Amino acid sequence: MEVVEIKVTEEQAGSRIDKFLTESNADWSRTQVQQWLKDGFVLVDGEAVKPNYKVKNGDLLTIEEPEPEELNVVAEDLDLEIVYEDRDVLVVNKPRGMVVHPAPGHATGTVVNGLMYHCKDLSGINGVLRPGIVHRIDKDTSGLLMVAKNDQSHTSLVDQLVEKSVTRVYTALVHGHIPHDHGTIDAPIGRDPKDRQSMTVIDLGKHAVTHFKVLERFGNYTLVECRLETGRTHQIRVHMKYIGHPLVGDPKYGPKKTIDFGGQVLHAGTLGFKHPATGEYMEFTSSLPSDFQDLINDLQNGVDKQ
Repeated sequence: MEVVEIKVTEEQAGSRIDKFLTESNADWSRTQVQQWLKDGFVLVDGEAVKPNYKVKNGDLLTIEEPEPEELNVVAEDLDLEIVYEDRDVLVVNKPRGMVVHPAPGHATGTVVNGLMYHCKDLSGINGVLRPGIVHRIDKDTSGLLMVAKNDQSHTSLVDQLVEKSVTRVYTALVHGHIPHDHGTIDAPIGRDPKDRQSMTVIDLGKHAVTHFKVLERFGNYTLVECRLETGRTHQIRVHMKYIGHPLVGDPKYGPKKTIDFGGQVLHAGTLGFKHPATGEYMEFTSSLPSDFQDLINDLQNGVDKQ
């Protein structure tokens, strides 16, 4: 159980404690925080309070973040596409539609279930639900994912993510005609206060930077390459929506009228990092999945996809 302490400043005073905490940490949902308050996992100056308590200047909030509910992770032969593997790391090419790790509603069929079948030596830093998982990509995003096979490798890869030295390049199809050839989106991302299941650009969010360049234009669509400097939840999807060019097929951040692709048209095609043991820089690439490439071919040929 991780213990977090937060001191309320004068500028922060006056907010409901459940709202204040969910805005302080994008990984906490309001429902989750309200349950913690009810169970006594959140204290104000050592005392339990109700969710409608309004924080005051100088309040010391102590949050005992419970461990996630442990599920029995079943090893499954999912025929994962392993791009690279040695004793320290492996790189998986995740298909669109596959969840990275088990969670309520997705106990099987995840990358972790397949990894448990493929190999027994995975880092334990993230617990039983996410062994070896250093970073994630969304269920309907395809592409490359690095996995740590021991705790030393895990720590090294996480440090590289924090230092922003990991290369992560995605290909995305977005709505609209982007007139300029490249750009940088520097806008903080946090949980949407109006929809706790979504992320948005918000002043209290975490620092987030996406660099993009145009690869090809197709009338009302633009094919772009996005290079992550940071790695916030749904970063590319949120940032492209923010500049008025949401991803095609995106059910959460895209327009209602879009191409039916079964999810956002997004592929993690390049992944590079320093090997945890040798320090050698390694870079891997993955071609666009066939359905993504077919869509591009149709647009190049002028086929109306809506």
